Parts: sequence; C-alpha cells; structure tokens
Amino acid sequence: MLTQDKITSIYCIVDDLLKQTGHKDYPHCKVTDSEVITTALVSALYFGGHLDNARGFMQLSGNVPQMPSKGRFCRRLHKLETLLGSLFFQIGHCLKAIAGAATYVLDSFPVAVCDNIRISRSRILKGTKWRGRHSSMRRYFYGVKVQVLTTSDGIPVEFCFVPGSESDVKALAKLPLAVAAESCIYADAAYTDYRAEDELMEAENIRLLVSRKSNSKRPDEPYLAYLKEQRRKSIETAFSSIKALFLRKIHAVTFKGFLLKLLLFLIAFTLNKLT
Repeated sequence: MLTQDKITSIYCIVDDLLKQTGHKDYPHCKVTDSEVITTALVSALYFGGHLDNARGFMQLSGNVPQMPSKGRFCRRLHKLETLLGSLFFQIGHCLKAIAGAATYVLDSFPVAVCDNIRISRSRILKGTKWRGRHSSMRRYFYGVKVQVLTTSDGIPVEFCFVPGSESDVKALAKLPLAVAAESCIYADAAYTDYRAEDELMEAENIRLLVSRKSNSKRPDEPYLAYLKEQRRKSIETAFSSIKALFLRKIHAVTFKGFLLKLLLFLIAFTLNKLT
C-alpha cells in the first residue's frame, strides 16, 4: 500500500546511505539526488516503473514540489546509475555483516525485452546471445537473466545481469559471493560445478550446496536433497514478488534504460522488505 510513511522511510534510508558514502549534490540543484532516487523507487514499487506517473504523484503530494521536467529527471536518473548500483551493494553488505555466518539462496530469473514474435524488430537488443530458455516454463525468451543471491528470508544482497543464453553455472563466476565464512549457499542443479564448490570451501570456508541431478557423481542423501529443496522455496517467492512489480512490458528506449529499471525494481523490493 502506498503510504506517506513508506515514502518517508525510503527517502531516509537513501539519504543516509548517500551521506555515508560522502556523496554531495550539486550546489545549485533545487531537487536533491535523494529525492530523484526516491521518486524512481516509488515508480518501481507502486507504478510499475512508470517514471512520469511517479513524478506527478510526488509533485502533487508535496513530497518533491519543485520536480524537474520529464526529460531532465530522466537525464539525472541515468547519471545516478552507478550510484544506484553501489547503494544496492551497500545495503547488501550491511545485511550480510549483521547476519554473519548465515544461509543464502542463489538462483536466476529471465526478463524478456519483447515477445518472441517481435525479436527481429527489437531496437534494444540484437544478436542470438540474448535468446535463452526458461526451463520451468518450457519456453524461450529474448532478454537477460538476473542472477540473484538472497538471504533465507528472500531479501536480495547480490545480483548481476547476464545475456539470456548464458548458463547459470557460467554466471556463477560473475557474482562476488562475499558472505561470511561458514555460511551456506543453496542453489539448484543448474549451478553444478564441483571445482567451484571445492574451491569455495577451501578458500573461504563457504558451503555451496547445489541440488544434485539424477546422474550426479556426488549424489545426496535423501534428507539433504529434501533440505535443499525446502531452502530454495524462499527465493522463488521473492522472484514472484519482484516480477509482480513489473507491468506487462518494461518500457525502455535503450538497453541501459532497461537495465536501470530492473535495478530499480530490485532496490525497491529490497527496501520494501526492510521498511
């Protein structure tokens, strides 16, 4: 539910995080970067990523009375893309530091830029590397995979974007997996890499507990297979909640803008879980 308390809470968290990083606004700006980011997060959380609707709401409600024009707002938001990414990982770092040795879940979900029938006319992406397969839905898609590491409560703490055709096991090397020693990371069978499991255990004392295939060289005992399956349910619920924030189609003119909106959805979902 959209409430003033929720908006204020998001603004306070964003503003405090920016101050901790030493970020400073341009002296002549009438709207601070914290207000721009908060408006963008409100658009992701309540307006399906529609920035103009969020702009109008924040201005009419008095939260940001001197709201910039649509074009200027978008330009300022795009300039803050790197800062938004660092804010997400800053939140994730705080959550991992508080949790200590804890349980995490790793998985991915696909996000299509267009319907399959419109691939040839796509202006955002070109090439076969973006064409992937969504195994659970038994269908193909054209877009990106979002690799996400969450806590046992389904709160994202790490992420990365990879092309749709890239396998999960290959994308595993692109995540920092910077969790405390003696932590456990649960993942499905698509992340099977015995060498990575051994190296992570030897170097960081982190257990990567991957669900085993029927022909696995390291089969699980029945109790462990059941535990892995149960632990992974939290991330499936989190993915459903994140995708529920999307409209039927994520509107973006450029690929950079498409990824920026995906990042906003991830941050908005995380802050909504924390407030």
